[in-house]
Amino acid sequence: MTAALSAHELIARHRSTLDQALEAIRTRAYWSPHPEHPKAYGENGSLDAAAGKAAFDALLGSRLDLGQPGTDDWAGGETSPYGIDLGVTYPHADLDVLLPAMKAGQRAWRDAGAEQRAVVCLEILKRISDRTHEFAHAVMHTSGQAFMMAFQAGGPHAQDRGLEAVAYAYVEQVRTPDNAEWTKPQGKRDPLAMNKQFTPVPRGIALMIGCNTFPTWNGYPGLFASLATGNAVLVKPHPRAVLPLALTVQVAREVLAEAGFDPNLVALAAERPGEGIAKTLALRPEIRIIDYTGSTEFGDWLEANARQAQVYTEKAGVNTVVVHSTSDYKGMLSNLAFSLSLYSGQMCTTPQNLLVPREGISTDQGPKSYDEVVADLATSVDGLLGDDARANALLGAIVNPDVKARLEAAAGLGEVALASREITNPDFPGAVVRTPVIVKLDGAKPDDEAAYMSECFGPVSFAVAVDSAADAAELLRRTVREKGAMTVGAYTTDPEVEQAVQEVCLEEAAQLSLNLTGGVYVNQTAAFSDFHGSGGNPAASAALCDGAFVANRFRVVEVRRDA
Repeated sequence: MTAALSAHELIARHRSTLDQALEAIRTRAYWSPHPEHPKAYGENGSLDAAAGKAAFDALLGSRLDLGQPGTDDWAGGETSPYGIDLGVTYPHADLDVLLPAMKAGQRAWRDAGAEQRAVVCLEILKRISDRTHEFAHAVMHTSGQAFMMAFQAGGPHAQDRGLEAVAYAYVEQVRTPDNAEWTKPQGKRDPLAMNKQFTPVPRGIALMIGCNTFPTWNGYPGLFASLATGNAVLVKPHPRAVLPLALTVQVAREVLAEAGFDPNLVALAAERPGEGIAKTLALRPEIRIIDYTGSTEFGDWLEANARQAQVYTEKAGVNTVVVHSTSDYKGMLSNLAFSLSLYSGQMCTTPQNLLVPREGISTDQGPKSYDEVVADLATSVDGLLGDDARANALLGAIVNPDVKARLEAAAGLGEVALASREITNPDFPGAVVRTPVIVKLDGAKPDDEAAYMSECFGPVSFAVAVDSAADAAELLRRTVREKGAMTVGAYTTDPEVEQAVQEVCLEEAAQLSLNLTGGVYVNQTAAFSDFHGSGGNPAASAALCDGAFVANRFRVVEVRRDA
């Protein structure tokens, strides 16, 4: 296969970015090569806002032919949470044809080495970045995120997570040298001498099972971790969020071909309505790695049944915030209100349970009772979302009917401190937009426990009254141990309480945010610095991103010879 992009050219183009990424994961300092602001695009070949919107509009009603082998039909049927029928169709694959074709390209990809694979991945990410405006509309109209969130989380932040995975993959692969001269002294006899060659070899075909809410942000780490370590990657999107990942596959195939590799190293597995091919794919013997984001039920099934594969899951949990005391009451309320409202609570990191002592908390505004804290938080959420235009920009749209049903059912679980209300989106009358609900529960009542100890994905939060800070810490421990948590937050001015909460999180492997009152929120994480999940509690079997996330996607094979 003739390469239009030579290895030398790609290394010259991207090696400095790779080096900066390597330094960023070492120092954990802020860094990103992908601009967050929409106005930063439009030069050097990237699409500006108008061109990106036009590119997205041109996709509507089209057939996205990826040139994959084994295409036996066309599948589609996405409808935007904003009420638009996308009408895009995608190749449906005969797996007995596609999977062997994907495997055929792995030898040359393996032999290319860690550096060349890394810079090819960086070229893919660069071309995706150039089309960020187009991808933002694709993410918005499949996930229900508001445009600005879709632009940032679905664009530069997702690209950062992909690059982070490439950096970790590179580090782990070059940890062992390519060659070594081995000499062992034998006293008066001649020394033993050997030449040893070490090659990172891929496990096989990786399956990336995408999610509806964050198709690129959650999808790119596994996709690029597997590709950078030499594996072919089959992308199986959520049937309601195919377009962003189909475009990603399209870009990846173009770059691989231009770099002289088999484009079938990356392929798409779209499905017919109700076909449910994820289970079928997950048990195929060719599939040796699985990345999955979604429900706990299916994640548990994958872990139990896909025994031939290395399985990485991000499932769900019951995220908890301990509210004990604060030196910035207004800032605490504002920060929590934003965290509960962002994207209608449809983030795996959104707080669900707020543990508040029933005797109240101490603040810089004096003592506040449990009822006052909950009422003031409700007022803060109301104030944040009081303007419909701002509310639409923060809330986005409800992504599926199940979320809406959970939201409506939550009002019957206890005393409603903040009722959800319907908001009309003037630009998209078909969008289902709802503000969060806050329900008061009692941590001492067994009937209430069934509610707050179950995940209620969506804009639903429970203000749980507890007897003391010690009880809050113990309930936090039990919640993380039994149900898992992607995030934990705590507000306290008491060093002993802080230490107790921190100890729980260290022992139960939960990521903790303390006393957030500014522009950083518990449900947001930054690539190259923050770990998303830990892999140490039931919410996820992996962290995005660390060495463990990439190191077992390849094995090192040794060939040794007498010198």
